[in-house]
Amino acid sequence: MNIPIVFEDDWLLVVNKPAGLLSVPTPRQESRTLTSILNQDVQDRGLKYRLYPCHRLDRETSGLLIYAKGRSIEEKMTQAFRDRLVGKKYIAFVHGRLPQLQGEISSAIEGKSALTKYKVIQEKSNYSVVEVFPLTGRTNQIRIHFKNIQHPLVGEDKFAFRKDFVLRFKRVCLEAQELNFKHPVTGKNLTISIDLAADLKDFLSKHD
Repeated sequence: MNIPIVFEDDWLLVVNKPAGLLSVPTPRQESRTLTSILNQDVQDRGLKYRLYPCHRLDRETSGLLIYAKGRSIEEKMTQAFRDRLVGKKYIAFVHGRLPQLQGEISSAIEGKSALTKYKVIQEKSNYSVVEVFPLTGRTNQIRIHFKNIQHPLVGEDKFAFRKDFVLRFKRVCLEAQELNFKHPVTGKNLTISIDLAADLKDFLSKHD
């Protein structure tokens, strides 16, 4: 499978994860994940390191994912995520029109505080295109927060009922589009971004 590489140096690899692919195995121990595919490629090329994911994306979510070339780099990047030193911007399509063009959603997830900022960048007839900035990193945070304010993501079927909405899509309309962080070795400030996925662009073109 062709996994687009967006950034690479001696310590880090940043890829554009396709929708529909797990980042890492779940408790079901799936054998085919993004991590297994990438490490098989590393092995096939005879390279001496192993790739470790520094964070995760849902199976249905596309976009940027950081891998470390070795445990020590992974520990540094994971700590940067814990310390909220990694800026994250997602693009989401949400049902309806939000009451405010920008705002915050603050509600606990599994007993832990969670905060999401957002900014509406386009309003369509029955959905909105939103830039989303999760300031915490709870599992399914963006999906749960927008469900909590009665504007679930288009394509959502885990935290909302698809039958309740006219708009349908084959996956959750969510993409991790930009990351900002300080390189754990060089100290250089990095901003890494990608274009919107082809299937999301196609949805935009067909739904005004």
